[in-house]
Amino acid sequence: MNTQILKTLLLFLFTALAEIIGCWLPYLWLRQGKSAWLLLPAAASLALFAYLLTLHPAASGRIYAAYGGVYIVTALFWLRVADGVLPKTSDWLGAALCLCGAAVIAWGGRA
Repeated sequence: MNTQILKTLLLFLFTALAEIIGCWLPYLWLRQGKSAWLLLPAAASLALFAYLLTLHPAASGRIYAAYGGVYIVTALFWLRVADGVLPKTSDWLGAALCLCGAAVIAWGGRA
């Protein structure tokens, strides 16, 4: 695998984790009655998410679109690990379709 592609995929993964954690912590506070102190690491995680988005080398709109596919797959893993819910086969099929679209957006038709 091309080194640049691997670096981009890892950056997408870290970006997705920062976004998911930044949204999950307020969810714990609002929906599960956890401590409001969770808002501090949530804010830090969302700030990290925004910073990581600036590290992507291509046009922002294209990167956001391609990142969406990786976010979906990461969210399904999060569903299993953090929430204890087993994703359905249709979830994985949909995620695979999104990853195919993300790959076309990210690496297809470069001018």
